[in-house]
Amino acid sequence: MINVLILGASGGIARIATDLFLKETDAQLTLYLRNSGRVRNMESNRVKVIEGDVQDIEKLKKAMNGQDVVYANLVGNLEQMAKTVVAAMDATGVNRLIWISSMGIYDEVPGEKHGSILNPYRKSAAIIEASDLDYTILRPGWFTNRDEIDYETTQKGEPFKGHDVSRKSVADLVVKLAVTPGMEIRHSLGVNKPE
Repeated sequence: MINVLILGASGGIARIATDLFLKETDAQLTLYLRNSGRVRNMESNRVKVIEGDVQDIEKLKKAMNGQDVVYANLVGNLEQMAKTVVAAMDATGVNRLIWISSMGIYDEVPGEKHGSILNPYRKSAAIIEASDLDYTILRPGWFTNRDEIDYETTQKGEPFKGHDVSRKSVADLVVKLAVTPGMEIRHSLGVNKPE
């Protein structure tokens, strides 16, 4: 059994990942989000909900105590959030991080340049890559709400192969990464539906 802290737990991928964790694993989940009213029907004895801001490092460190994996599904000031998450993980000794970013942060999408709009994603990824953490950065394509698990991955430095991917596919990969020791450690993965 592993303990997983989900940051930004009300996000679309995080909600699906929470369901998959509960259905397919014996993981204990801590859902961390700014507004706990956004998660409903969490009456499992395997789920704890904490209302808090990721940039509140003291509260974040308390939530990290005893965790095995941190899965971050965040929006907002990503650069500062990455710094705070890395600092809290260093302070608590939690080493495994799964971080959701965006395709295009390395200009790896053939024929496309995403410019400064992706700078927050680039900067947060650079902070994580410079850390000593056992991270996996996920760079998904454009999200769909299809009820399917159908994806392929590419490594940093390889061209991105597609444009779309279902939220459920990304959630499936998050769960696999969380429960499989050593899987894709210190890698940055593009995630897309095969074309």
